[in-house]
Amino acid sequence: MRIEGTGLERIRSVEFIGSVSIGPLVADRSRIERCSIENCVLERDVRIVDVGLLRGLRIASDVEVERCGRVEMDVEAACGLGTEVAVLDESGSRPVVIYPGLSAQMATLMARLPRKAEQHLIPLAKEHIASMKMDFDLGAGVHIRDCGELLNVRVWPGVRIEGARRLVNGSVVSNTPSGRPAMARIGTGVMAENFIIEDGVVEGGSLIVNTFVGQGAHLDKGFTSHDSLFFANASMENGEACAVLAGPYTVSMHKSSLLIGCLTSFMNAGSATNQSNHMYKLGPVHWGILERGVKTSSNSYLMLGAKIGAFSLLMGDHKTHPDSSEFPFSYLFGDEKGATVVVPAMMLRSCGLLRDEMKWPTRDRRVKGGVPMHDRINFPVLNPHTVSHILKALDTIDKLMARPADDDRYVRYKGMKLTRASLERARMIYGLAIYKYLHITLGEEPMPAVPTDGVGPDRWVDLCGQLIPRALLEAALEKDSIKEIERSLDDARERFPHLELDWMGRRFGDYWRERRHRFALEAERFDEMVAEDREQYRDNLRAENEMLALL
Repeated sequence: MRIEGTGLERIRSVEFIGSVSIGPLVADRSRIERCSIENCVLERDVRIVDVGLLRGLRIASDVEVERCGRVEMDVEAACGLGTEVAVLDESGSRPVVIYPGLSAQMATLMARLPRKAEQHLIPLAKEHIASMKMDFDLGAGVHIRDCGELLNVRVWPGVRIEGARRLVNGSVVSNTPSGRPAMARIGTGVMAENFIIEDGVVEGGSLIVNTFVGQGAHLDKGFTSHDSLFFANASMENGEACAVLAGPYTVSMHKSSLLIGCLTSFMNAGSATNQSNHMYKLGPVHWGILERGVKTSSNSYLMLGAKIGAFSLLMGDHKTHPDSSEFPFSYLFGDEKGATVVVPAMMLRSCGLLRDEMKWPTRDRRVKGGVPMHDRINFPVLNPHTVSHILKALDTIDKLMARPADDDRYVRYKGMKLTRASLERARMIYGLAIYKYLHITLGEEPMPAVPTDGVGPDRWVDLCGQLIPRALLEAALEKDSIKEIERSLDDARERFPHLELDWMGRRFGDYWRERRHRFALEAERFDEMVAEDREQYRDNLRAENEMLALL
């Protein structure tokens, strides 16, 4: 044992085992009492009090560990880095390797491109992990109190862990600038195994296994997570997630809600939302996509695989594996037989859609915490990805309207049922939405010139919150390191306004250019439609308040 510059009166009732080094204990609060310490290096001014066993740790200055059972670190422990999380199909055939700095975009690429991930992305991720070095297992200023066991858990500087029951093979990562409280935190009753929490919070008795909790994400009130990933500002309470890749702003706050085998972003799950990925044939191999902005009503059920279009509202039971991606902004009703009845475009009339678009940037916890932001987010509801689907929907509507209705008055398409009246109405609303998009994007500027290179419009990908042309994404995937891929994605984010204008120049032909003078007028009609919905909602709210008035 080696003790530097410390009066032995600050060390009482301590059992030392093996090699132990202790730095100066000068600060008033620093002391080591009533504990066992085995093969540890302790820097200056630590406070270790009432700890059953402290073993194998490198502890930085100003660390406090009080009233804990065991805090141990094995040689060459992975501390959660490199854990393979079996997202989406739950079988492990689409693993995402987790590490500090993992972005929603990189995780999505691993999960959605399993062959590319196996051959290229995962080896790069493991190289990236191997290059990471930490000087301490418990960083400067860490506070750990009233915990049961911490086994092979590395904690970044400034992090607080209070009341956790059992933490095994994990890392709690903080990127908060010096002088600010760390965003990362673990609270009372938490049990966690094979995990990374980066600038996020897990508390309230939550149970997580094989889980990544990203920047600004918050798991609370007994939430259970197995083989799932949560990215920027996701909020999860009471329910359960299994094999979920939860992109930015995914929210589930209610008991009896099960999210399973799905990819989401900007999602809001109603109470008792449920999905199933098991048809009792070949195991839980089915999975689905809820494109950005999907909301589910209470007691909604979705049988996977399925793909739900952006900013749609899902109600009732859906058992026909619908693909409504061609009809964004729709109402989806499950009928008595589990078929999906689609009412396209109706969400575009909702005043709540504008509210959502305005609130997301203001609720970004990463900005408030001052951390470098790993997840790239494009917030506009009308964007090249959703507008591309709207344009495709208009073509599809024309084709469906040319077909005769079936005997039950529905037109059937890709496992869905649509009425001719709803298609006719959707054609009008979608058209107004395009005018609105062109107006808010261009303002008073002319339509972008048609490029002369002869190349057609590129397809846009919504990469878990980031909008990016497919060609740029494919180029990024050829880079030779994780950092280079991420830099390419950063570059695409910075170039988004220019890329969007280039796409508009290629995508919108003479039909729209000849109507340039109508953009503002038709956008105003769109706004009037939304204002009408707002006023109708307010009228209904006033009627409700009158009904419920005390006198």
